[in-house]
Amino acid sequence: MSKSQQILGLIFLLAICLGVGVLGAIATTPEIDGWYRTLQKPSWNPPDWIFGPVWSTLYVLMAVAAWLVWRRGGFKAAKLPLVLFGLQLVLNTAWSWIFFHFHQPGWAFVELIGLWVTVAAVTVAFFRVNKTAGFLLIPYLAWITFAGVLNLTIWRMNS
Repeated sequence: MSKSQQILGLIFLLAICLGVGVLGAIATTPEIDGWYRTLQKPSWNPPDWIFGPVWSTLYVLMAVAAWLVWRRGGFKAAKLPLVLFGLQLVLNTAWSWIFFHFHQPGWAFVELIGLWVTVAAVTVAFFRVNKTAGFLLIPYLAWITFAGVLNLTIWRMNS
C-alpha cells in the first residue's frame, strides 16, 4: 500500500473516530447543564471539563490503533478485528444517547457492559495483529471501566 493510501487511511479513521465523538456530544452536551446537573454524583466524579479532553485523546488513540491494524494488510487481512472495532464505535455512541439523551442510567450501564466486553475483545484482537495497536486501546479500556463504575454509582444514587 502506498504512502498516500496510508495517510488517507489514517485521516479516514481519525474522521470516523472523532465523528463518533461528535455524535455522542450531540446527545451529551445539551444535558450537562440540565438533567445531568440534577443527578446526585459521588464525590470522586471528575469535573465536567475533563471529559472532552479525555475522550478526544481516546478517539485519536483508537483511530491510530485501528490504522495500525488496517495498515498491516488492509480490511481483508484484519476483517474480524476491524468489524469488532466498528461494533464498539456503535456501542460507544449508543451509550451517550441512552444515558444522556434518554436519561436511562440503568440501561446505559447494561449497554456499557456490552461495550466493555467488545472493547476487551477488540484489544485482544488488535494485540494479535499489532502489539502497539493493542497497547493504544488499554487507556480506553481503563477509562470505560472507570466510566462503568461511575455509571453504576450514579444509577444507584438516583434510583
